[in-house]
Amino acid sequence: MTTKAKSKSRLLEAVHETASDLHRLGFIDKRKMRKYDALCLEPVHEYDADRVRALRAHLHLSQAVLASVLNTSVSTVRKWEVGDKKPSGPSQKLLDLIERKGLDAVL
Repeated sequence: MTTKAKSKSRLLEAVHETASDLHRLGFIDKRKMRKYDALCLEPVHEYDADRVRALRAHLHLSQAVLASVLNTSVSTVRKWEVGDKKPSGPSQKLLDLIERKGLDAVL
């Protein structure tokens, strides 16, 4: 909840740090702190066909292995890579996490 993450700006980083301190001291409850977390953290990137293909190539994964890691089908990964579909929701979040932190972050 109050984990250190890259924020959108130095100002939001300062706001988040202050909110974290207030939460730690009991002045802000968990629910409000989650709102600060969501406000201050960097948004998830959009993934188009080229970006998905490049990420998979960078990690040296087959479409089947990437599909398994993301808990989706091989045909879905194939459709992402040819541009018929785009990842959304949990898949987009997992791709972003893998791109920022590496494959070990989701295994």
